Amino acid sequence: MGNLLKVLTREIENYPHFFLDFENAQPTDCERDVWNQVNAVLQESESILSGLQAYKGAGQEIRDAIQNPNDMILQERAWNSVCPLVIRLKKFYGFSLRLEKALQSLLVCLTCPPYTPTQHLEKEQALAKQFAEILHFTLRFDELKMRIPAIQNDFSYYRRTISRNRINNMNLDIENEVNNEMANRMSLFYAEATPMLKTLSNATTNFVTENKTLPLENTTDCLSTMASVCKVMLETPEYSSRFNSEDTLLFCMRVMVGVIILYDHVHPNGAFNKSSKIDMKGCIKVLKEQPTDNVEGLLNALKFTTKHLNDESTPKNIRTMLQ
Repeated sequence: MGNLLKVLTREIENYPHFFLDFENAQPTDCERDVWNQVNAVLQESESILSGLQAYKGAGQEIRDAIQNPNDMILQERAWNSVCPLVIRLKKFYGFSLRLEKALQSLLVCLTCPPYTPTQHLEKEQALAKQFAEILHFTLRFDELKMRIPAIQNDFSYYRRTISRNRINNMNLDIENEVNNEMANRMSLFYAEATPMLKTLSNATTNFVTENKTLPLENTTDCLSTMASVCKVMLETPEYSSRFNSEDTLLFCMRVMVGVIILYDHVHPNGAFNKSSKIDMKGCIKVLKEQPTDNVEGLLNALKFTTKHLNDESTPKNIRTMLQ
């Protein structure tokens, strides 16, 4: 296990031996309790993605209802089309809350003393793999969500209709499922361009804020080491050739981008600063060497969901690479 991950730091440039077994890592006895808790959440991730992928929206029904406000049949058809979609959106939102807790459980394990984050990644590869799986899911979810404008249209129509019917004192059973407070929280969630990533960024920031006795570096070093691991595995044929599936390369790319974004939100100076422990130039270069279809969404995520890219301290060559 110890040979799987050797750390490359700026001081030890001679040891570019990175391999984190994203395909086969299994939990040790020490990891098992947390691994089981997180696994129970991750097992639902594929069905969440399938549900999002299958989301067609109620655009036509809503348009018909708006254009014919006195036609009660069309009003009812639009309402009956939107309600099941809102229940589905509530399920996705609820999953984001569970994912947030799972991420924080993993952060506790991967950053706690006396071990360094690097030693944690070496000793607890199954938990590191789960951390990576959360990031992988997150970027896939947000990539899909950005292509479905119907989500916000459907939810806006739902909220307008609820308000109008409340004024008319109509009793609406769906309010038992999605009351006003829940609708407000869901509205904020779906208003984000990348809602799952925003959830994880907030979760990581809150983790740092709430654990005042834990040095910030424990968390940021965990993220920067993971970014380095992914970069070196992608750029080193000796390691990338060990993957059994080409999907693992895309997995590595998503994870690398995910940890960069989290690092950029949590570290006061961000990921793009010259003092950053992440080799941003190298990471972007690795992405740009991949097929465009695989990385366009990831490069956009670095452009639009990071916090410090446009800071004055960001080197011009990094900004140019992302233009």
